[in-house]
Amino acid sequence: MKILVTGANGMLGQDLCPILEKNGYEVIKTDVDNLDITNSAMVDSVLSAEKPDFVVHCAAYTNVDKAEEDYDTAHKINALGTENLAKFCGTNDIPILYISTDYVFNGNGTKPYQPSDKTEPLNKYGLTKWEGEQAVQKYCKKFYICRTSWLYGIHGKNFVETMLSFAAKPELKVVNDQIGCPTWTVELSNAIVKILKEKPYGIYHTCGSGITSWFGFAKKIFELAGITVNLNPCTTDEFPRPAKRPAYSVMNNDEICRDWQEALADYIRLYH
Repeated sequence: MKILVTGANGMLGQDLCPILEKNGYEVIKTDVDNLDITNSAMVDSVLSAEKPDFVVHCAAYTNVDKAEEDYDTAHKINALGTENLAKFCGTNDIPILYISTDYVFNGNGTKPYQPSDKTEPLNKYGLTKWEGEQAVQKYCKKFYICRTSWLYGIHGKNFVETMLSFAAKPELKVVNDQIGCPTWTVELSNAIVKILKEKPYGIYHTCGSGITSWFGFAKKIFELAGITVNLNPCTTDEFPRPAKRPAYSVMNNDEICRDWQEALADYIRLYH
C-alpha cells in the first residue's frame, strides 16, 4: 500500500514515516515545501501524480497560544488545508486518517471522553482542529479521525525536553489542576499502524493510557531521568496563557496505546 503523509518533517511525521515503512508500507513524504495543503490546485496536482492508496494527514498549525491572535493562519492550515485534502480524497475514494486533538472538548468533563461525546472547543486552536474534523466527515466516506493529547517526541519542541532544560532552575512550578494523557509520538505512530490494519473507519482516541497532571508528568520525567529538582505544583491561575486550556483532557483510548509511564520510561532511556 502506498501512503502519502503530510507534515512528514514534523515531530510526529519523523517518527511515523519510518514506522510505516517498517510495517511494509510505501511512504510518500510531503511537507510544505512539496505539498502546500492550503493550495487546493497543488493538492489536486500532487495527489493526482502520486496516486496514493491512503493519506495520513499530520500537517498542522500547532502553536496553541499564537492561534488566539492569528486565527486566520491557524484556520487556513488546520481547517481549509484539511478541507482541500478531504475533498480530493472523497472525490477519488482515497481513505484519509486525520490527526486531531483533545482540545475539541471543553475540558469540563469528569470521566474519560468517548469518541462519540459532544465536541465543544474552548480555544481557537481547538476550534480549527474541530473544523478539520468536520471537513473530513463532510467530504469523506472512508476516514479515520485520531484524537491525541499532550504529544511529545524527540523531533520537536515538547514538554519533556522543556522540563529537562529547566532542571537547573532554583525552583520549578508546574500546573497541577489540568489532567490529561501524555502521548509519545512513537506510541501514536504504532497506534496509527494498528488502526490501519485492524480497525473500521471512524473516530478514535489515540493517547497514552492512564492519567496525570502536568505536575505529575514533570515529576515522573525527573524521576526517570534521575534528576533532583525543586519542583512544586501551582494552579492554572498562577500560570496564565493566552489560550484557555481544558482542565480535564482524559480520553478513553480503548487501550490502543500503552500506559504513559511505560512509554515515557522508554523515551527517557533512549534519549537521555
